[in-house]
Amino acid sequence: MSDAMKEDLWRRWRDGDSISVISRALDKPPGSVFTVLKHHGGIAPAERVRRADRLTAQDRESISRGLEAGASLRSIAVSIGRPASTVSREVARNGGRVKYRAFAAEQRALEQGRRPKPSALQDNPLLRQLVIKLLENEWSPEQIVGHLRLVHADNPLMRISHESIYRAIYTSRWKLIPRELCTRLRTGRPIRKNKRNTVKGQWRSQIVGARPIEERPAAADTRTELGHLEGDLIVGAKNSQVATLVDRRSRYLTMVALPSRHTATVIPALQQAFSLMDPHLLNTLTWDRGMELAGHRLLTEATGVDVFFAAPRSPWQRGTNENTNKLIRQYLPKGTDLGLHSQADLDALAARLNNRPVNASAIELQPSVLS
Repeated sequence: MSDAMKEDLWRRWRDGDSISVISRALDKPPGSVFTVLKHHGGIAPAERVRRADRLTAQDRESISRGLEAGASLRSIAVSIGRPASTVSREVARNGGRVKYRAFAAEQRALEQGRRPKPSALQDNPLLRQLVIKLLENEWSPEQIVGHLRLVHADNPLMRISHESIYRAIYTSRWKLIPRELCTRLRTGRPIRKNKRNTVKGQWRSQIVGARPIEERPAAADTRTELGHLEGDLIVGAKNSQVATLVDRRSRYLTMVALPSRHTATVIPALQQAFSLMDPHLLNTLTWDRGMELAGHRLLTEATGVDVFFAAPRSPWQRGTNENTNKLIRQYLPKGTDLGLHSQADLDALAARLNNRPVNASAIELQPSVLS
């Protein structure tokens, strides 16, 4: 990227734009945007401000043009409002009257002006090793700072700010702290997230005709009758997934094997699963906002099951399903390839969970309900 594009990138990052939004604005791949951000750990470089008594790029252009015209250094100094000694030193350290070039002189001045203050972790190896050890034990930078203040209260050399620790973790070019330790932080993020960064107001895929959970029948909310299901996908490695359906009253589980999470695959698979169930136990289905159920109208037309959607980022509205998925993870841990399990395997797993003893608060069911 050009310097101008990088400046635009950081300006947008400071304003809270996401990587995808920035990539579209710059017409660059998201990976290219992330590479620039990662080099600085997502921490926008401070904008450089030139001191008022320093020569500007325009001053150097005037000096270059004056030298080309054969003007004296004193006359050039008068024309730009600078002391003659300043112009003399500027020309001397950039090749003299013959070799002076404004662009090269400006680049040299910018490079020499880079004087970052060394971090305390650079000057104190003992402090650095202690910080690394505590990070490996999953201490937060704030906890580390508080610990150092208590244990080394009389030693100012063993002090550091939490911001310095964060910058050392995220900024790869310093290499003060192993970069993989960012996974030991609470967030596990590879780069610093801008505090203004939000997806609010950005375009997101929308489910057409989604009926909110507030329109669901009262019997579903009070759990007074069977047939009100909650559903979701559990996701595994290699783009594998399994659909789970749980009755809100009985907690009866049905698992459905899925070759993909596209709605064109999920809807027929759910239709097939519903066809094997007692139609009297199929009233409603509550799902999250996943696009795998974008074709919910087709599901309702084919099965008669009314589909409702929980509010965004509100998993507690489908608590029965979320808790059941947690139980399933005992047998299908995260990171495993769910595609290795056939429908028969999933049926056997569902039967194992359905035959567990229910807790005292659960409603007793007739044997025919579970048949």
